[in-house]
Amino acid sequence: MTQQEITDAVMALSLEEKQAFILNTLPGLAKEAMEDKTFLMQLLPVFLGIVQESGLDLAQLMPLLGSMPISGSK
Repeated sequence: MTQQEITDAVMALSLEEKQAFILNTLPGLAKEAMEDKTFLMQLLPVFLGIVQESGLDLAQLMPLLGSMPISGSK
């Protein structure tokens, strides 16, 4: 299956299926992708853009981030 075929299949999912797909696959994808330390610098602007487009103010995220448990780093 090509990347475009995968993208098309995911985009055809219902909202609930897309949400479940993101929650179920992102951790595994991110873990492997983060092995390349430069990838975070590519991913961060994408994530911040998603947050900004949602209408959520980044300042609103700070209390939430501060209250989240941080697992130990490698």
